[in-house]
Amino acid sequence: MTVSFSLLATAAVLCAVGGILMLTRPLTRILLGAVIAGNGINLLVLAASGPAGREPLLYGVPLGQVTDPLPQAIALTAIVITLATTAFLLAMAYRSHQLTGTDEVHDDLEDRRIALRSEVLGERDELRDRYRAASDVTDEERARYREERRRLRARLRADRALQARGRYATGDLWHDVLGADPADYAQQQDHSADADPGATG
Repeated sequence: MTVSFSLLATAAVLCAVGGILMLTRPLTRILLGAVIAGNGINLLVLAASGPAGREPLLYGVPLGQVTDPLPQAIALTAIVITLATTAFLLAMAYRSHQLTGTDEVHDDLEDRRIALRSEVLGERDELRDRYRAASDVTDEERARYREERRRLRARLRADRALQARGRYATGDLWHDVLGADPADYAQQQDHSADADPGATG
């Protein structure tokens, strides 16, 4: 089976560029990466089908000259799936930009909490080992050790408080899942300002 080297090289470049774009944070670049990688994979599927041949008709075409229709059907299905994925990512990027003013994907709060807890526990273990390895501990070193332990616990408490504020839900399922429109936020602020005029001063 002969395969076009230029087709393979183009498919490899498209897949590489698409993969790099999908590893970035902005949703628009992720969208472009998905489209480019999808086109590269379609080219790989078509390149795997071998050289071009005659149309796969039932009668009148010799079987040895007929091209394989299966990779073309798979590529056509992949194009439809890529279109649906593109529409979904476009909607996500638009909604994110509408609510936050940016389409950048932020770190997950739970991932940040796990990483912070691991870092704090590592620092605490290192601090305890240093404290226990000292032969004679003065009152000043003991006070410094307790202050460092207090600081590490305060970091964890502050992160837990941040997460508790992030999990606040208004009770409106539509707004809690999809987020409220900016106009709704403005109306809520206007209502709270009218209810408590002294709070804004």
